[in-house]
Amino acid sequence: QNYFDNFWPDLKAAHELFDSILQARHERESESQENNGKEYPEHLPVEILEAGIKSGRYIQGTLNVNKHRAQLEAFVRLQGFGSKETG
Repeated sequence: QNYFDNFWPDLKAAHELFDSILQARHERESESQENNGKEYPEHLPVEILEAGIKSGRYIQGTLNVNKHRAQLEAFVRLQGFGSKETG
């Protein structure tokens, strides 16, 4: 803010852009505080997921998404398996 005020006081577009970025940052920080520091809300509590993995109801793996065809192509690599297991 000081930089724009001191060196570019007449550049209205830069001041507006800075204010917009600052407002977006404050909104993200307040949302993060509402979600206990997490960017996305959890679907199920961690305890339920851990119990489901132990019982075999849920599986644990890593989601791999094709960066060029993200909406069409992805697979899940299950932990403990060497090959690509999909699900």
